[in-house]
Amino acid sequence: MLITISGVPGSGKTTVATRLATRLGLPHVYAGDLYRQEAKRRGLSLEQFNELAERDHSIDRALDDQMAARAREGHVVLEGRLAGYLAAANGLEALKVWLDASDEVRARRVAQREQRDWREVVAVNRARHGSDAKRYKAIYGFDLGDTRVYDVVLNTDERTPEALVEELTARARERFGLDGGRP
Repeated sequence: MLITISGVPGSGKTTVATRLATRLGLPHVYAGDLYRQEAKRRGLSLEQFNELAERDHSIDRALDDQMAARAREGHVVLEGRLAGYLAAANGLEALKVWLDASDEVRARRVAQREQRDWREVVAVNRARHGSDAKRYKAIYGFDLGDTRVYDVVLNTDERTPEALVEELTARARERFGLDGGRP
């Protein structure tokens, strides 16, 4: 069983992916952790690393190769902006999920997590998403604004993580024939 969780920064991807993985007894693999670890290893801020990744596409290709390999192994909740595209491009049977939320809600979530002013985070989120969209279009031809590759597209503004996990658990049961939420 492969479930991908993708979406814009602050949409609730990590919260939902972590809780869904726990509910289904699956490991959770997060592309953002791998990306941030590499930025730290290089002594760069996330913004600096994004700028470098825009010029050096080998950074994204290496990360995405790791994620695609993990997706091919299956039995995982794979979280990352390109996770759904990677599953589709590799012809993998997956439940592909895209999470979205309004700019303000996303900024407030990120600001709370990072202890920053949410108004400042709006611009940071937009820049980060813009950088990602630019790179993925240049490298793979993927348009992050095109959600047709996803099986489920959910707005998280007014929904609790628990409600989202309930819905996705039900969708996984349907897709993969789960009994009682377990594989």
